[in-house]
Amino acid sequence: MSSALTDLFPHPIVQAPMAGGVSLPRLTAAVCEAGGLGFLAAGYKTADGLYQEIKQLRSLTTRPFGVNLFMPQPENAERGAVEVYAHQLAGEAAWYETELGDPDSGRDDGYDAKLSVLLDNPVPVVSFHFGVPSGETLASLRRAGTFTLVTATTTEEALAVERAGADAVIVQGVEAGGHQGTHRDNPETDGSGIGLLALIAQVRGSVNLPVVAAGGLMRGSQIAAVLAAGASAAQLGTAFLVTPESGAHALHKQALTNPLFVRTELTRAFSGRPARGLVNRFLREHGPYAPAAYPEVHHLTAPLRKAAARAGDAQGMALWAGQGHRLARELPAGQLVEVLVSEIAAARTALSEYPAGDGGLS
Repeated sequence: MSSALTDLFPHPIVQAPMAGGVSLPRLTAAVCEAGGLGFLAAGYKTADGLYQEIKQLRSLTTRPFGVNLFMPQPENAERGAVEVYAHQLAGEAAWYETELGDPDSGRDDGYDAKLSVLLDNPVPVVSFHFGVPSGETLASLRRAGTFTLVTATTTEEALAVERAGADAVIVQGVEAGGHQGTHRDNPETDGSGIGLLALIAQVRGSVNLPVVAAGGLMRGSQIAAVLAAGASAAQLGTAFLVTPESGAHALHKQALTNPLFVRTELTRAFSGRPARGLVNRFLREHGPYAPAAYPEVHHLTAPLRKAAARAGDAQGMALWAGQGHRLARELPAGQLVEVLVSEIAAARTALSEYPAGDGGLS
């Protein structure tokens, strides 16, 4: 890994930025204080809200941290498809006694204003999701002393990240919880995601950038595996979602290990973009019919998700989770980092003890 990044945090553990109020400053600070790299999620916040969270975080830790931005999305949604989906959700609105949201509530997530905050008040690391920023943007952040990362879900996307001039690439496998960071939302590629280990090998063979691996990672032994495969660090989201410092709803935290929720699935039901969550009633009933329309569907369903949470109904919430969700451990974030570091060391020791050539089966 580039020493510019490794010098920022001693342990190869990155806390994924989880939008929607999960990645609170207290979570980010706890991870940073334990020697990992914590991230704030700028998604769905105002520019001032982001500035205030950065200010709060700096009062909690002096260690380096990161901020994640959502890239503005092109206008490619079919208006008719969104209207049909809104009609389908009318029953949900009646059930939860709320109104559907306005699908035209904005599509750039205040990107320019948030970028200005990060250029005027530079932070150590900035990452991007849902696309590649311009080379000029990346160069401006570099001049400000910021290290930049961009998510990629294919080798082609990783090559685009390299061409744009980012400092590193976050390689996101299909196992990851929450939204897939695809650069272009193409419904024809739904279901064709690549597993993390295979993707790391493909990207490492084509791109000369440090790799941060993301997708389904919950144990130190898994982190050791992606490091052995060529990654420089591992990014974990679901593992930190259940910590007491996380801002996730209590029902969301409980659902990760609740036997009622046995599997995850990629769905457009809640946002109009592929995102992995626990399979619940809402996902089953509406997932097959949700259009490729982000952020229109996100805005449309936002009041429903909030109403379901207020009603204590996990069956109507977006329960984002990676494929390793059943391995979640309810530990304080700092302690979780310590446990993961110990597990990485144990996995490396066990691997070194295998005689060469026998696979450890003798």
